[in-house]
Parts: sequence; structure tokens; C-alpha cells
Amino acid sequence: MNPSLQKLLTVWIDIAAVLAVPTTAAQYQQRVALLNELLNVVGDDESHPWIELVDTLGTLIEVYEREHYIRPSASPAEVLQSLLDEHGLQPCELPELGKPEEVLDLLGGKESLNLAQIRALSQRFRVSPAVFVT
Repeated sequence: MNPSLQKLLTVWIDIAAVLAVPTTAAQYQQRVALLNELLNVVGDDESHPWIELVDTLGTLIEVYEREHYIRPSASPAEVLQSLLDEHGLQPCELPELGKPEEVLDLLGGKESLNLAQIRALSQRFRVSPAVFVT
């Protein structure tokens, strides 16, 4: 047997609970919590060695969401605007995204959210980071 495959098989039972598409709401919530925790570690460092794990968990979460939630085709800027409206907030009340002018650029679609901003919004509004990814 290929040594790489043999090594993978010895740890698969431990990691399968994390690296499989969630099939229940509880598994989905667990993956979202893991992703949020991982985003706290990785931050906005796109070269972090765990960035691929961030992408993988995000993809697994997205698969579940596509199957279980009706997701309007809203852009990240539209999602952010909706959350601001829902919570009665103004752009100046999101210091985690930058200066008010920068938040307006995000809302206007002139700039894109980075990983740190997505993490901050996900935690603040208690939503999946996937809602900010197109």
C-alpha cells in the first residue's frame, strides 16, 4: 500500500468527523464553530499553513447550506447592508471593518471583504462566514 495512503488511513477516523460534509444541523453547527475558531488563529494571513483547511471547511459548510437553506443570490455587500439594517447600525459602528469610508467602499462593492473582516462579521452577527463569500 502507498505509504501516504496508509498514513492517511491511520488518522482518517479522527479527522472524518471534521472533513466530511455535514449531514445534520448539529454537525453543521460544529463545522461553523470550528471554522470560526480556525479563523481566529489564521486571521487574514493568506499564507498561513492552515489556510487550505479554512477553505476546505468553508466548502463543506457551503455544500450543507446549498442543500438545506434557500440562499438568495446576494452579494457580500448586500448581506452586510442587510445585517446593518436588521441591527440598526451605521457604517461608523463597524470599527472592525475599518474607517467609515472603508466600510462605505465595502457596502458599495468597491472593495471586497478580507478574511479578518469576514471573521469579525461572522462573530459579531453570529452567522456563517460563508454568507460573505460569493
